[in-house]
Amino acid sequence: MRIPILALQGAFIEHAQMLQQLGVETFEIRQLKDWQQPKDGLILPGGESTVQMHLLSQLGLLDPIRQAILDGLPVFGTCAGMILLSEGYLGTMDIRVRRNAYGRQLGSFHSVSLVNGIGDNIPMTFIRAPYIKDVLSPKCQILAELGGHVVAARQGNQIATSFHPELDGDLRVHSYFLDMAK
Repeated sequence: MRIPILALQGAFIEHAQMLQQLGVETFEIRQLKDWQQPKDGLILPGGESTVQMHLLSQLGLLDPIRQAILDGLPVFGTCAGMILLSEGYLGTMDIRVRRNAYGRQLGSFHSVSLVNGIGDNIPMTFIRAPYIKDVLSPKCQILAELGGHVVAARQGNQIATSFHPELDGDLRVHSYFLDMAK
């Protein structure tokens, strides 16, 4: 299995380390030629969604990535990656998000919660995190809520989390994504 990670900006190295622990080959997407390699899924990491969106467009990656997701490529978006999947960005998931919903960097926090289909006591690290303010379609399944806000969802071949599972060492969320990619 080969899973690329968008490496334009953000927390991509930590995702690669998690996938390597699970025995998965990874590579970085930095330009169009990287995207053209064989792949079984895609990770859109946390970072700054506006910067990532601008670079995707500028580098000619926006349309190919959007089309691959629409064609069924499994994708996992964390934090900014969730924003990229939402309405107004790539628009492949039927969600609207509230950016920086939990405040500034100093408002970052850690929690644990149930994530449906994955398990209980899943560690969740939130850093300037968004949350899903509207689920726009019954095709989009809520996987986790925290404090009355949706922080994880799945729609077909896509999973999105507000939190950063790559920062906590618990492999269950990444394993769930890999099961989708099989």
